[in-house]
Amino acid sequence: MIDNVPQTPVLPAVPALLPGHPALHPLLRGTDWAATALGDPARWSAPLRTTVQTVMDSVMPMWVAWGPQLSMLYNEPYIAMLGAKHPAALGAPLQSVWSEVWSDVSGLINEALAGQGVHRENMPLQVNRNGREEPAWFSFIYTPVRDEAGAVQGMVCSVWETTDKVLRLQQLDDSERQFQTLFERIDEGFCVIEFIDGPHGPLSDYVHVLANPAYAANAGIPNVVGQKVREMVPAEAEGWVEIYRNVLLSGVPIRFERELERTGRYLELAAFRVEPVERRQVAVLFQDVTQRHRTDQALRELNDTLERRVQEELDHRLRTEEALRQSQKMEAVGQLTGGIAHDFNNMLAVVVSSLDLLARKYLRDDALAMRYVDSARNATRRAAQLTQRLLAFSRQQPLKPEAVNANRLVAGMSDLLRHSMGGAIEIETVLGGGLWRTHADPNQLENAILNLSVNARDAMPDGGRLTIETANAHLDERYTSEQVGVFPGQYVMVAVSDTGSGMTPEVITRAFDPFFTTKEVGRGTGLGLSQVYGFVKQSGGHVRIYSELAQGTTVKIYLPRLLNAPDEDVTPVASLPMPLSDGQETVLVVEDEESVRRSSVDALTELGYRVLEASGGEAALKLIDSHPEIALVFADVVMPGMNGRKLAEEVRRRRPALKVLFTTGYTRNAVVHNGVLDAGVELLGKPFTLDELAARVRAVLDKGD
Repeated sequence: MIDNVPQTPVLPAVPALLPGHPALHPLLRGTDWAATALGDPARWSAPLRTTVQTVMDSVMPMWVAWGPQLSMLYNEPYIAMLGAKHPAALGAPLQSVWSEVWSDVSGLINEALAGQGVHRENMPLQVNRNGREEPAWFSFIYTPVRDEAGAVQGMVCSVWETTDKVLRLQQLDDSERQFQTLFERIDEGFCVIEFIDGPHGPLSDYVHVLANPAYAANAGIPNVVGQKVREMVPAEAEGWVEIYRNVLLSGVPIRFERELERTGRYLELAAFRVEPVERRQVAVLFQDVTQRHRTDQALRELNDTLERRVQEELDHRLRTEEALRQSQKMEAVGQLTGGIAHDFNNMLAVVVSSLDLLARKYLRDDALAMRYVDSARNATRRAAQLTQRLLAFSRQQPLKPEAVNANRLVAGMSDLLRHSMGGAIEIETVLGGGLWRTHADPNQLENAILNLSVNARDAMPDGGRLTIETANAHLDERYTSEQVGVFPGQYVMVAVSDTGSGMTPEVITRAFDPFFTTKEVGRGTGLGLSQVYGFVKQSGGHVRIYSELAQGTTVKIYLPRLLNAPDEDVTPVASLPMPLSDGQETVLVVEDEESVRRSSVDALTELGYRVLEASGGEAALKLIDSHPEIALVFADVVMPGMNGRKLAEEVRRRRPALKVLFTTGYTRNAVVHNGVLDAGVELLGKPFTLDELAARVRAVLDKGD
């Protein structure tokens, strides 16, 4: 008996049980309650009646123990737990009904009778309900029940047997131990992730709910359980979420490889959904394959490099063969035109001599006849000039080379050029400081500059700017290897630039051909550029055309430097080692011509830079946005679509500190003053040597903001 249970006060007898009284429940109706400690139901207190009614109406197993002896009343769902103890247990003391477990539960019962609620989960008990003791597990809640005065008079128990569940768990144990052993010992990383809703939307994040020890060894991130992916790897989380969310929603397992950017590990992964889908979980098995990936990548890069080198060699040979064919063509045409010019000169000599004799001996007093003779003489003079041009192209004209200061020669042509250009053309001369001397025929050089200037004038019928520039230049083996008959070394450059209509690539390839002209009939012989070409080649030099439609044209003449000549205005420059990169600086090459872009990429790679490439301004800006490591943009000035000025403006707007170095076949002064680039933008003229590229790139990168 429980000593601290208060005595139930004696209530006056109720004449009869009213309908709805709990004692009238079918389960309780057959019990002689007067023979029990609870007494006649007509005398039950209101709290007892209410509690019994609640127990009888419940669909879950419940019992109530009341009074000094804790007499039991229970509902039908509880009968299965009693087994053979029913129906004798109705009205019997709780201790006698469950005597075999009393020592296990009496302390908990006393807590409830002291006014304290009790809750237990899966409590093991040895019960005897079918004539033998057997283990059983119960989850239950003890709730104290009070009378009208607030004193505890009994307790009510809600109980459910969990024996089957516990036995299954003891069995849902051997497999667990096996899994745990495998989980802890396998070399591959393993985890279970659970998707959660986040600020980025439903299923926009996941948390690691399980991870084995090999997770850290393979991924390089320890203690991931409880971590959200957007906190672990915020920069790359979106990609991982998308992959695993697709697995969760589709139920389709996947295998893939991906770099974990945070640790630089390259992982081989397999992922599958954990059923049911309502758990919102995905299991992932993975291993670190960084070394294998690097080996494969190195092999691919080696193959790519070999293929690229083979392709470069083929391209180089094709360019050299094309240059050779062009040179041979020009040589053959030169020999032909030279022979024609010589024969034509001989015939002209006969005509001129005959006209002179005719005028002197027979027609001196005949004014009309003399007018015809003079007309014929003018025609023969023009024909003689034509043959001189043919001889110049064929490199058979008589030259009188001497030490030439090109700065003085250009400066001395100012008046002649202004007279030849007319008022609509603005002329600018930019003379290089410390200019070397060259060994050339000054009259022929002057004639070449004039020819180029006249061509430039004709390309600017509505006016424009003509720029004549001089500079020292060095053509290296890399450049001259693709130019037949050009030797590496030091040259004096004279460039003539215009802002005219420009040339197509097809026109550029034929520009030096004799008699080729794009001018209408009667406006040109097609021998002006041919004469320049012949003079430069006969002088051991090189000539190159750069042009863009609607942008303008630059023709650069390279004449060999005259060594051992007194150069009073030359300042010796100390030879410095070629500046190389440490391999950590990234340069973006922007060039629309693939062969030129490839050459620049190869040169910068040779100098130790990491190189990205783009074929135009729009593509360049995308790379600039996605590659913050870019330290320098090396771009052509004139490109289709977005030109150099627009690209420079966009680069300055997006990344003000990003360095920009432009290159062009035009001279710097021609380009800047034509408004293509802002003043102050760095520019490297084509062709450039590897030394020049190395020095200018290094200078721009090292230049302070």
